[in-house]
Amino acid sequence: MALKKPALEPGTRMIDEVTAADAEAIAALYNPYVRNSRVTFEVDPVSTDEMMRRIGQTTQSYPWIAWREDGRLLGYAYLARFRSRAAYDHVAESSVYLHPDATGRGIGTALYRELIARAPGCGISRIIGVIALPNESSERFHAMLGFKRTGVLEGVGCKFGELIDTAYWQLCLDTVKEGDDG
Repeated sequence: MALKKPALEPGTRMIDEVTAADAEAIAALYNPYVRNSRVTFEVDPVSTDEMMRRIGQTTQSYPWIAWREDGRLLGYAYLARFRSRAAYDHVAESSVYLHPDATGRGIGTALYRELIARAPGCGISRIIGVIALPNESSERFHAMLGFKRTGVLEGVGCKFGELIDTAYWQLCLDTVKEGDDG
């Protein structure tokens, strides 16, 4: 049985929670990035079922939000576990993806700001953005949001037969007290 979300009124723009019903639209938006770009290191397109599984797993602990306009999903963003060790539980990695029709309109900024606002509510005080290099626009975008470039890993990705560097960008939302074990 297909899951459906209610249609939005024409002209409606909003950010809301992603659900399993969004898996097909999210996979359709994400897979061109997988096939044609270096912004994700995923190399095989993601099925609707796999995207549904990811949404279910991620939303148990972290926000996954979407930008909808006239009933159409034009972008999404989410936080995910950064590392599996308990000492990292206050850290999340961020991702944002936009439909080509949505770029340059402030939608990515709105989604990212909403993620940042929701992060403390799920115990997150540090957000990490990982950027495949070169990507000046993404680096400018993260800097504009208050992230600081904290390091570069050289040649850690390999896609399209090319080794790719990644930059780590970090946003500190507050400070963790010394001696705090989570």
